[in-house]
Amino acid sequence: MKIRPTRFDDMPPLRIVLDETGLFPSDLLPDLLSNFLHEVGNNEIWLTAEIQEKVVGFCYAVQEKLTVGTWNMLAIAMLPSRQGDGIGGELVRELELLLRKRGNRVVIVETSGTGQFAQTRKFYRNCGYTEEARIRDFWAVGDDKVIFWKSLALASI
Repeated sequence: MKIRPTRFDDMPPLRIVLDETGLFPSDLLPDLLSNFLHEVGNNEIWLTAEIQEKVVGFCYAVQEKLTVGTWNMLAIAMLPSRQGDGIGGELVRELELLLRKRGNRVVIVETSGTGQFAQTRKFYRNCGYTEEARIRDFWAVGDDKVIFWKSLALASI
């Protein structure tokens, strides 16, 4: 597996990942990727995972405004046929390594508290994230926002 910065030519296969996972509408991808692809020094990171030169997943993170060294992993997805293959864990490790090398301190991730997202929450726990906060009824009635946190200090690896 190879993990690298996302390129413009990754757009079509990443749209397939989004269409197959339903993470968010794939027609939003060009606008979301625009800053990363066209602005030097922006505060976004897009990583693409590929296996045998086929794009199989991605990770997207942004620096939290008004913070010092805190990043939010806004999206991570892989082809459903490749879920459980360790791709997500590798994407998270690569993101954390990159952020650590750049002197950042913390990564957060937000997800849903519903049963549908139980595996997602388990994934973040398995990656060493701690449930730090829960905002009741955030997304909708009965759908809490769950915020996970991880220090990038070397001691927490």
